[in-house]
Amino acid sequence: MQRHETAVNEVPVNEPPTNQSVGVSPFSGPARLFHWIAGLLLFVAAIAVRLECLTLKPFWSDECFSVAFARISWGNLLRLLWWREANMSLYYLLLRIWLHFGQSEFFIRSLSVLIAVATLPAIYWLARMLYDRRVALIATALLTFNAYHVRYSQEARSYTLFVLLATLSSGFLVAFLNAHTRRNWLGNIMTSTLAVYAHFYALLLVLAHGLALRWLGAPGRANDADNVEISAQLRRSWKIIGIAVLPLLIFVVKTGAGPIHWIPRPGIEELLGFAIYLTDGIPLIYLAASLLALVPLRKSLLACSNTWETWRVCFLFIWLLFPILLTVVLSFARPVFLPRYMVFCIPALLILAAAGLASVRPAWLSGTCVVLILLLSARFVPFAYGHDFDTERDASGAATGFILDHTQPGDAVIFHIAATRVPYEFFRSVRAGENTASPSFTGQLGPEILFPHNSTGLDYRDFTGKPTEDFVRTVAPGHPRVWVMLMNNSRDGNLDATTLMLTKVLPEMYPKVLRWQFPRVELRLYSKQ
Repeated sequence: MQRHETAVNEVPVNEPPTNQSVGVSPFSGPARLFHWIAGLLLFVAAIAVRLECLTLKPFWSDECFSVAFARISWGNLLRLLWWREANMSLYYLLLRIWLHFGQSEFFIRSLSVLIAVATLPAIYWLARMLYDRRVALIATALLTFNAYHVRYSQEARSYTLFVLLATLSSGFLVAFLNAHTRRNWLGNIMTSTLAVYAHFYALLLVLAHGLALRWLGAPGRANDADNVEISAQLRRSWKIIGIAVLPLLIFVVKTGAGPIHWIPRPGIEELLGFAIYLTDGIPLIYLAASLLALVPLRKSLLACSNTWETWRVCFLFIWLLFPILLTVVLSFARPVFLPRYMVFCIPALLILAAAGLASVRPAWLSGTCVVLILLLSARFVPFAYGHDFDTERDASGAATGFILDHTQPGDAVIFHIAATRVPYEFFRSVRAGENTASPSFTGQLGPEILFPHNSTGLDYRDFTGKPTEDFVRTVAPGHPRVWVMLMNNSRDGNLDATTLMLTKVLPEMYPKVLRWQFPRVELRLYSKQ
């Protein structure tokens, strides 16, 4: 299929594009120069936008978890991944390497920035295969200033790695359908597998790929034999992916819904908020732009013709909508929808919007629409610098600082759940000026840790568990004052059992109690006088 960048509408054909036809249409000298300059400027802008205000928000518990996992010994790390936190394991390994070169909060978060910027050429590559250079450049520009992507580019978590690998996985799938080479086949297997190790929810992407191929078939293939051959190859690749991610699947079966039991059931307000944040505060404009991609294909869609033009649009809509709709529906039985877990749907949305904008005629009107959307998106970016979209950031750093500033000789501290010690150790190490990759600061800064305390530094046992009543009655009386740090200890306004136990038992030994409230963190100081 020969394709020209300046064509208003591509002519439907019954063959998918080939290597010789994708992205190699004639490009004049000035147009090529403009294209490269625009791409370079977008790359620089993406770096600048994501590095700006990188440390404006304080580190919070999730980021402290990332650093703690990356710092502990290999033996503890493997045990921890198996027993508690197999999700995002690929990111933890990358962060472990990254921490050898720096320990500051800016440097830690810059790994996510680096990965996020690497997604620009990935989305360009995918959009160019699906459409052309113009759509690819528009999609890249939309990603550059997408506030939702910017927000998670500034967090020491796996979300930008998830987006990058999801884009590459989809890209290799499209490349394989275009040219059935071993490189494209292996590329899809590798990136899909790595995506699942970056985040469990990448399994939804693999399911979306399977649904697209099962429902739509191979694009433009009129020959049933071709479809059978391609389907057989893809089924083989999915079996390999399944075997490769089997340890994670076993982990899911073993742990059940425990690791995500805290996810709340989404309501209409949460879903509308997600749509607003995902689309930079202009959901109706993005909806209109995405629907414009369907307008030239209305006859083909009604006729259910399997042309390349209809296939690519349907593929993108399945990628965008299937994971969201499935998790929302499942949430009626067990909440599994979380907005930030859907971040891997961003590339599909942006490519659809870019295709719709590129279809607008005349060309000057299309360009005006693109500039307008980019300006509106850029206006939303400063909001992302100062706000968290789907959760309130806890103040574990401020609470830790308060304990360290007010502790006295003989004090002890109990963390109402073991995981609360993780951010405490991170901020304690920062306060102590420890800038090495050791598990945690082991000096005398701060009160003695009563629970959890299994070794001199953090080990895998310090990430799980809760203190029992017998334990508190045994260890607490030997100290004049006991600090208690409470985090995430209520659900639907009801305190958890551990908080209720501490509230009952400690006053029996310590008649005086002081309380301080921080965002999502409560400190208590129990004393005998």
